Amino acid sequence: MPPIKLPEVDRLTIAHILKEHIADYQNHYRLWHEHRKIVYDLLNCRTPYLGGHIDRCDHCGAMRITYHSCRNRHCPTCQHMPRERWLAQRKQEILPTNYFHVVFTLPHELNTVVLNNKKAMLAILFKSASQTLLAFGENDLGGKLGFITTLHTWDQKLNAHFHLHCLVAGGAISPDGSRWNACKGNYLFNERALSLVFRGKFMELMKKACQRDDIKFAGDQFNRMKAQLYEKPWIIDVRDPVKKPEHVLEYLARYTHRVAIANSRIKTLKDGMVTFTFKNRRKNRTETLTVTAVEFIRRFLLHSLPKRFVRIRHYGFLANRNRSANLAAIRQLMGLIDPIDKAVATVESMMQHLTGMDITVCPCCKKGKMQLYRQCH
Repeated sequence: MPPIKLPEVDRLTIAHILKEHIADYQNHYRLWHEHRKIVYDLLNCRTPYLGGHIDRCDHCGAMRITYHSCRNRHCPTCQHMPRERWLAQRKQEILPTNYFHVVFTLPHELNTVVLNNKKAMLAILFKSASQTLLAFGENDLGGKLGFITTLHTWDQKLNAHFHLHCLVAGGAISPDGSRWNACKGNYLFNERALSLVFRGKFMELMKKACQRDDIKFAGDQFNRMKAQLYEKPWIIDVRDPVKKPEHVLEYLARYTHRVAIANSRIKTLKDGMVTFTFKNRRKNRTETLTVTAVEFIRRFLLHSLPKRFVRIRHYGFLANRNRSANLAAIRQLMGLIDPIDKAVATVESMMQHLTGMDITVCPCCKKGKMQLYRQCH
């Protein structure tokens, strides 16, 4: 009988914690409908419950069982392939210019409101941040910016920390499409000015949402909070630009298709306690934190997103509708040739890029090719 290679057991994962302690969590907290879907998918990801397929070597006859992924966007195991596909699509959109990383962060005083009104409040975050950047592009650069925004809802300890990472191309195309107005050196926009405009736009949009009852408040909570929020600075961080186009995608990959915590950061699960690593940015070092498994699950589920909510968005000349035409016009202004469309990367080639291994080669004899034998349902 030919050997059968079963899927290898991964290191400690979020699924292990859920399997052992989701019942304990439910003794303390209600498991909401949207959370049930996440828990179910993560528990069954790459297990027989989701089915799979068997490949057989055309040389030695060895078989390999591969179970299907859950493809839930909250699953850390399932983000590698979507990220590779997305980055492959972005490769031909990179321009030979500086790219600036701008981070818009909401004050933590808003955390409870956002958690209770995620869809409305996160939509306001995207809208106010994008309107701010587009306005500065028109006023300071005399044209339309192009940028990609990615939502993160966590800090390193899995607490609520709502912020947008924006990758902004260092220039703008004039309204009539006749000029490319590049940024001067390493300067994009003034952080203080960005902060004031962002705060004003966010608060105005939030006020209108409250008037429409899109956001629920208790009594005059909004008026009390409004005064408090106008008293404190809103943090906008404009980081040093990425100067080499070949490094832009590598930089993007750090922020897209991420979840609150990677499995690699989970170190131990023992006696109902979870230890994981986090980066202490003030001390610039990696440390460990230990919490109860129930608290770990609570923090992880804080970062669930509303159904169909888009967390990666494109604006300005990179907006989906006219992106190709805009990029073609900008390249012409720069004296560049439009890139030739390349063949879409296959699953096998992307896996080889991710792992350094050719998954089509038989893991037993190292000579034959693995070919689909049958599906498992």
